[in-house]
Amino acid sequence: MELTVWTYEGPPHVGAMRIATGMKGLHYVLHAPQGDTYADLLFTMIERRDHRPPVTYTTFEARDLGSDTAEIFKNAAKNAYERFDPQAMIVGASCTAELIQDDPGGLAKALALPVPVIPLELPSYSKKENWGAAETFYQIVRGLCGPYAPPPGAQRSEREAGQRPTCNLLGPTALGFRHRDDVAEITRLLNTLGIDVQTVAPMGATPADVARLHEADFNVVLYPEIASVAAQWLKRTFGQPVTTTVPIGYGATCDFVEEVAEIAGVDPYPALEDAPSRLPWYSRSIDSTYLTGKRVFIFGDATHAVAAARVAAKEFGFEVVGLGTYSREFAREVRAAAKEYGVEPLISDDYLEIEEKIAEAQPEMVLGTQMERHIAKRLGIGCAVISAPVHVQDYPARYSPQMGFEGANVLWDTWVHPLTMGLEEHLLQMFREDFEFHDEAGPSHLGHTAAQAPSPENPEKDEVPATPADNPISWAADAEKELKKIPFFVRGKARRNTEAFASEHGLATITVETLYDAKAHFGR
Repeated sequence: MELTVWTYEGPPHVGAMRIATGMKGLHYVLHAPQGDTYADLLFTMIERRDHRPPVTYTTFEARDLGSDTAEIFKNAAKNAYERFDPQAMIVGASCTAELIQDDPGGLAKALALPVPVIPLELPSYSKKENWGAAETFYQIVRGLCGPYAPPPGAQRSEREAGQRPTCNLLGPTALGFRHRDDVAEITRLLNTLGIDVQTVAPMGATPADVARLHEADFNVVLYPEIASVAAQWLKRTFGQPVTTTVPIGYGATCDFVEEVAEIAGVDPYPALEDAPSRLPWYSRSIDSTYLTGKRVFIFGDATHAVAAARVAAKEFGFEVVGLGTYSREFAREVRAAAKEYGVEPLISDDYLEIEEKIAEAQPEMVLGTQMERHIAKRLGIGCAVISAPVHVQDYPARYSPQMGFEGANVLWDTWVHPLTMGLEEHLLQMFREDFEFHDEAGPSHLGHTAAQAPSPENPEKDEVPATPADNPISWAADAEKELKKIPFFVRGKARRNTEAFASEHGLATITVETLYDAKAHFGR
């Protein structure tokens, strides 16, 4: 076992909790010691939920290990049913309780409760949160839809003439990145096409709703990490078609509309004609010329990372210099995308390795999780969050989808903002000696409380951060200060060229003279 400060995914029982918390009428009985009840905070504090997750913990203590912990579980399951009266229950063990092998599924079955009880086998020491969420959703779908499976070889009935096609939206969960708003945006888009959304699952669905998933004409998989396993089982069992395009970005949304229209047998033109996205205008605008070719490093869950790479390269005109994911189950898809953009794929959940790769790539912007936001801040790079895990600030009260045509607008605002703020930073750098704009002046609205300007008598006011010790080529303080005078949008290139020049000439330390020698060399 390896201890770490940050983690991209929790254990698989947290993934199961995301499914249970997203649904209604479902209760999760988790065999766990007292210390494993921390997961409540993920939902009430980070996602700003106004109620606790529907989870009952057995909360056994160390002294209970010498007695019958199985009896503790049975009592907890029986009490949970009597108190919450759920339509269905799921039962399982946390990573710690897994070690005592009490078999929660068998114990719950012995209780003979009058509702479906679905056992979960979630290997905590080999799998993680997203896998646990996908496996839980699959087991719930299979357990509740299984009784309605047609006999082998049976043909799926045709939709009646004049009846609007229906679909399910699969994958949104509790603690997901902008899932609430994505659902609203894609539902609106499908309605424009004349398609009704029958069920959204797991988020907002009851067990009774899940049992009816097979009645829809097809399934839309919004988040493959969560829903692909269940959707493929529905396809094999009930013959329901499944979408493969994730509608993040203008181009992908257009592709999604055409794919859905073909499956449902409807005309895609109304939705494409009504596309309310301003992103294509941005691509044609003078504003985009300031940002074309910017180097961007992308890391997150596989769905958002691959989609972000397409948008960055083909819609914003950025250069993708890094692409990776912590979703090992989808490493193949990320490797294929990385090959398309000519970069080495990064499949890792070690934030220190990821920070090292970002520092090596020297991008102008990072698109990632809250982990990469911290990394980018330390490295002085602009960053936009595109994927879970995220902080409370990434659950905004406003409408802010990532998917659909409105989602493309949100991406435009979110991604361009760090770069345009960099332009503003450049202007401040140009006027940094001005009495109002120097680094220590402080916000103008603070008036006389603002700090005093640096002066020859107070030189420590203008200190420059030290170069990381692991960099084989170091920068002298005066050279770092001179580098900062270069506009941000070419500063990265200037740094790379200077370091390459120094390396070629065997220089261990870059001085101001080295900086100008490199400039002269590459300016020939």
